[in-house]
Amino acid sequence: MNFVGIGKTALRVSMAMVIVAIVILVFRGLNLGIDFTGGSIMERQVDQSVTVEEIRTVLSNEVGELGVADGVIQILDRSDQFLLRTRTLETSEIMQIDAALDAAFGGLQERRTDMVGPVIGQELVRQALWALLIAAVGILAYVSVRFEFRFAGSAIAAVLHDVLFVLAVFAITGREINSPFVAAILTVVGYSINDTIVIFDKVRENLRFRKRETLEEVVNNSLNETLPRSINTSMTTFVVILMLFVFGGASISDFAFALLVGVLVGTYSSLFVASPVWLEWTLGAQKKPAQR
Repeated sequence: MNFVGIGKTALRVSMAMVIVAIVILVFRGLNLGIDFTGGSIMERQVDQSVTVEEIRTVLSNEVGELGVADGVIQILDRSDQFLLRTRTLETSEIMQIDAALDAAFGGLQERRTDMVGPVIGQELVRQALWALLIAAVGILAYVSVRFEFRFAGSAIAAVLHDVLFVLAVFAITGREINSPFVAAILTVVGYSINDTIVIFDKVRENLRFRKRETLEEVVNNSLNETLPRSINTSMTTFVVILMLFVFGGASISDFAFALLVGVLVGTYSSLFVASPVWLEWTLGAQKKPAQR
């Protein structure tokens, strides 16, 4: 496959994707969950085993006017214990919800009712941004030492491309941004950089042993040699995450969806963003001494 031949076109497409993603994020915004905006957390126990779907049905049918059926519902250590995260509720609304759950399942016990304030949400935003920044700096430092700075800069460009794309998809679909989403983004960053490092390692190896080839030929051959590995790894990972998305239930749906999008765009960026950026950067650096 002639990766280098379509590299510039792919870079233009990726740059367009990044611009579109930024525009979407600015004008449409993200659907921040209560982890970031604040809200109510209700932990309850009933007399029978329940599922997330059963609880959501009760909340939708019996107290649908409260709009809490779209909240995060999580079954805890026992199947008769569950947790509901939703918007900030008044005392009267909490009593309505408890009455509906008690009528449906019986023996309702209040284990915990907490309110997450916006200050805590702002702290989570700061922590999430710091986590992404520290990850980026760590990647930059590691790849700079292990390879060279141009490899590191190209890898960071690919990672930022992936993060922006996943954020844009969540903005378009209106899916909720919560704490597990931050974990998913960091996982995507790790997955993307791992695939990129494998390709860069092959490029560096071929630069040593294929000195008669041009830089374009080295990059193209390296990408083709690592292509089976990239495809096989991505496909096996994608299938596992797809099973989580389909059968994992509503509580991890957004997390799995972020991983699905991240694996696809991460594979693309390793092949069509990181390597072309490094190639163009290196060719530009080689032309400057010649011009002088």
